[in-house]
Amino acid sequence: MPPLSPLSSAASASAVSRSGVDRRVFLSSLLGVAAAAGLSGCAGASAADSGSKADTSAPLSEKVPRGTELTIASYQGVQQLQFKLAGLADLPFAVSDWVNIGAGPDVINAFRAKSLDVGNNAGIPPIQAHYQGFDAKIVAINITRKPNYLFATKPGSDIKDVRDFKGKKLAFSQGQAQGVVLLRALKQAGIAYDDVNLVPLTSNQFLTALQAGQVDIAPLANSQAPAYLKQYGSKGAHTIDTDVVDLLNLLWAPTSVLADRAKAAAVAAYIPRWAKGQVWAYEHPDAWNEEFYVKTQNLTLAQAQSITELANKPLFPPSWDEAVKWEQETADLLAEGGFVKGFKVDSLFDRRFEAIAAKAVPAEYQR
Repeated sequence: MPPLSPLSSAASASAVSRSGVDRRVFLSSLLGVAAAAGLSGCAGASAADSGSKADTSAPLSEKVPRGTELTIASYQGVQQLQFKLAGLADLPFAVSDWVNIGAGPDVINAFRAKSLDVGNNAGIPPIQAHYQGFDAKIVAINITRKPNYLFATKPGSDIKDVRDFKGKKLAFSQGQAQGVVLLRALKQAGIAYDDVNLVPLTSNQFLTALQAGQVDIAPLANSQAPAYLKQYGSKGAHTIDTDVVDLLNLLWAPTSVLADRAKAAAVAAYIPRWAKGQVWAYEHPDAWNEEFYVKTQNLTLAQAQSITELANKPLFPPSWDEAVKWEQETADLLAEGGFVKGFKVDSLFDRRFEAIAAKAVPAEYQR
């Protein structure tokens, strides 16, 4: 099912009112009928497709068998470019496809279709996948300490801070990082979900919704804000900064992939390069600005520099205890709002991979 356009999303958003939110309408509108069929927690039919009974207890193989292939998500070509620039392209397995995919709901659907082996997302998509009955696990973690999202207003808005969100239309993506950032900001401000109008959209629809005035507020990535403000700042659009962070940037994979010893070994070999690629980009901002933001994203050098100045230092913790705690808080927050059923998130982490990323980087990036 193709993503909803802003206009069709507005129709589905009519089900969202201050008197209450139909959480199943959210999930159906965002992820489609096939995904909604797995709503009952760990739905049996969906779990069968995802390989939920697959064994992931076997030790990881130290060597990747010849002929092993992985399909890896690389949104806007970031991974390939980092690997090329950092000299990390010598993978001990074949990449059958680098898929230009980033949004959590799209990654989950690709997992279901068996067209993707490894995804790169924030903490909320694995929770959403579990709620749909799809079994997947986290295999690598990069901790985010500084906010990488801010709230942008529609043109002509007089909203000054998060407390002004009450009664307003807020762009909300239940299965993406932007969604949990919004929920955490509302909770921090003491605003109940029923006191706002949550408009169900996917993040790639946020800019269009803001421009059209369909929503009053949308959470945007730091990398999106400069271009938006350049176009609409003179018309009254502005941003609202908060201290809300989305702690986890992670790699994850279907359990069926991780139960395949050859593919699991390939994932383990990919993780160190993923970590080193992020360290390289952080340590070479001038080159990254020019090669990625200017040449591939069509930003000016000044815009690129404003983004990298806000960049988080990549941090790969040897222990995942903090990440598990954060993920549990996120799952509890979603359950509190009726978006998912409560559960223990420990099952989302494949601890066989826990220390791999940290061991691949210098000590200053191991936290």
